[in-house]
Amino acid sequence: MGISPQSDFLRALYQSWSDRMAANPGLTIADLRSLFDEWHQPTLEPEGVTYKSARLSGIDAIWTLPEGANTEQVILYTHGGGFAVGSTDSHRKLVGHLAKQLGVTAVVIDYRRAPEHPFPAQIEDSTAVYKELLARGFKPADIITSGDSAGGNLAISTVLKLRQDGVALPAAVIAFSPWLDMEHVGKTLQTNAATDALVSKAVLEGMSGMFLGEKGSRTDPLANPLKADFRGFPRLYINAGAVETLLDNAQDLARIAKAAGVDVTLSVVDGMQHVFPFLAGRAPEADDELRRIAQWFKRS
Repeated sequence: MGISPQSDFLRALYQSWSDRMAANPGLTIADLRSLFDEWHQPTLEPEGVTYKSARLSGIDAIWTLPEGANTEQVILYTHGGGFAVGSTDSHRKLVGHLAKQLGVTAVVIDYRRAPEHPFPAQIEDSTAVYKELLARGFKPADIITSGDSAGGNLAISTVLKLRQDGVALPAAVIAFSPWLDMEHVGKTLQTNAATDALVSKAVLEGMSGMFLGEKGSRTDPLANPLKADFRGFPRLYINAGAVETLLDNAQDLARIAKAAGVDVTLSVVDGMQHVFPFLAGRAPEADDELRRIAQWFKRS
């Protein structure tokens, strides 16, 4: 079965970014942030969801509040963008769709970004917000960490850091197209290079350089969770598009976590690009995936 015509919207957007970046190699980080804030465009506005700006532990955030949601359950969402771009604005609608499908609330955070704030600033922020949620009365069993791409890395590494610090862990983790490999050794970086409209090895090398800075290590498990010990990790849902270069990050994570005894679900969808749930409300592939995640969540 072929992909839907609607799903090409995301590929076309990614190709336009790639073309613009290639034509303007001198783009500043401010320029790139403006470019990537177009990431919201494939996502249609979810019906019956309101939003509220907030600050948690001194960090700007947006609450997504679906009508009728269980207000005792919350998704802590970390946006993608190579740790350097992306924002609450680019991801608000996507998280609205996710929260609505799961029947819970969510909070998207504007964690500090590289290169101004290299690793581990991002994890410091996400763990601080998690602890703030606990202080506000949320139970660990009612919290989910989630994110996409670099934010998918953070959704995982946040839990690893909480475990390291002896903090009670969330109930589950949901990662969309997680970018985990800071060594850039995955085979699909080459085999899917012609089909991924956005993510290339060169892009990842630039982003990881900004993220790690002068002191970060490419093999630190909190920067590269493929090097982590996943024993005792919460149940985990991972998805990826079959044509993206980061496909084997998702596959390797699933294999490593399963070997450590984690309850893992991996969903790879044919023909889909990086973080294809951005097509929520527009393309059936994204809506179907969110429904699968909701079924997975509700069987807990």
